[in-house]
Amino acid sequence: MKKNKKIVLTGDRPTGPLHLGHYVGSLKNRVEMQDKYDSYFIIADYQVLTDQLSKVEDIEKNINEIVLDYLSVGIDSDKSTIFVQSQIPEIAELTLLFSMLVTMARVERNPTVKDEIRASGTKKASLGFIGYPVSQAADILCVRADAVPVGKDQLPHIEITREIASTFNRLFGKVFPVPEAILSQTPTLPGLDGQKMSKSRNNAIFLSDSPKIVEEKVMKAITDPKKIHLGDPGRPEICNIYQYYLAFFPEKATHSTSSGQEGIKSLCEAGKIGCVAGKKQLAKMLNEFLEPIRDKRNDFAKKPNLIKDILEQGRKKTQKRVAETLALAKQAMKMKYKF
Repeated sequence: MKKNKKIVLTGDRPTGPLHLGHYVGSLKNRVEMQDKYDSYFIIADYQVLTDQLSKVEDIEKNINEIVLDYLSVGIDSDKSTIFVQSQIPEIAELTLLFSMLVTMARVERNPTVKDEIRASGTKKASLGFIGYPVSQAADILCVRADAVPVGKDQLPHIEITREIASTFNRLFGKVFPVPEAILSQTPTLPGLDGQKMSKSRNNAIFLSDSPKIVEEKVMKAITDPKKIHLGDPGRPEICNIYQYYLAFFPEKATHSTSSGQEGIKSLCEAGKIGCVAGKKQLAKMLNEFLEPIRDKRNDFAKKPNLIKDILEQGRKKTQKRVAETLALAKQAMKMKYKF
């Protein structure tokens, strides 16, 4: 008998289109995981409400943008399940049940929550914001995921999920797997200004950006402040542009080509290439990389019912799985009443 694939769950908040940092940090890996795992990709719209209540009118548009981005990079809706969080009401019920299994003090100690609250600029975080890790635990455990691909900054969230699953199993009997974190081995791609890449900081290149916009953004990127003239030796290790070469074109970054052409690293260190030339070359290469992604995205966007059909397909499969999960949890908790 063929062994069932393990289940993984990951996803995104619909706060806008996805950027190159998403591609390097997660999207590329998700495409590779599709044949190895039973993959669920959640579009976590409720979690947008934690810090962007004033932008609720953008959520539906952003969901569409994310689905198009998924499809354009190679996520296949016939292999993977894409669903919207709010369309699975059982997740909210699981969130309530799980909130009884963890203390407020434990959630407030979560360093990622502290960082996210600080970054949002809010002075009075809502209960929903503080309880974000419990909501995320419900997202993961609702499909009884065995593993979760995450970046290092998300590990505290996964640890709370593991604690909730273990506590439930200890108190009521084994219902949930204790999910493992699949830690991304890819270094975080910085924004063009050196800070964390983010739409709100206006320092990201989006998968859907036009060739002209990509070039304009790259030309504005911050490089080595001490490299002013062509002959000045550069320090690629502190240059944002060099990080993009490493992430997308590692051979071009560090090695000489078969024709004897030196890599960007040695050219920069020797002062043989200026920052402007390096940026122009990077912009050209990034546009060549993004061209097939943009073409696929445009083709998918021309199919009016495609996104609706994919999300409905995902909702049906996910809801069946999650309804079963909730029934198992309530049965274990002796909440399957006879009246």
